[in-house]
Amino acid sequence: MKKLIVMLGCLLIAPLAFAQPSSTDKKQPASTTEPVKVTGTIIRTTSEEGAAASYQPRSTLVVRQDSSNSPGRFVLNGRGHVVNKAGEIVQAAVKPGTRVRVYYANMGDLRMIDHVVIVD
Repeated sequence: MKKLIVMLGCLLIAPLAFAQPSSTDKKQPASTTEPVKVTGTIIRTTSEEGAAASYQPRSTLVVRQDSSNSPGRFVLNGRGHVVNKAGEIVQAAVKPGTRVRVYYANMGDLRMIDHVVIVD
């Protein structure tokens, strides 16, 4: 009797163990493309070259521009903006008289630095 119950239990469970999920041949509908509208302000960067007059890390860089006798004042916002010609981040302070090229964007009255390349 015990063997019969075990055998019936196995016969009932066996089809479930070997069952495979049913195959549905339904294909996904083709995706539709919709145009995406991007809004925002275009920020144009410009560059100026000159000699560094003074520099306070993570604050302000004053550059004496070649085309003008008045120094240009640029605002640094964060770290990692000063690089050498190879693109490596410069850890040392920029000494006065160092030739630099400043890439910046005008933000109202401020000229926010994107990055500074040391030319010398």
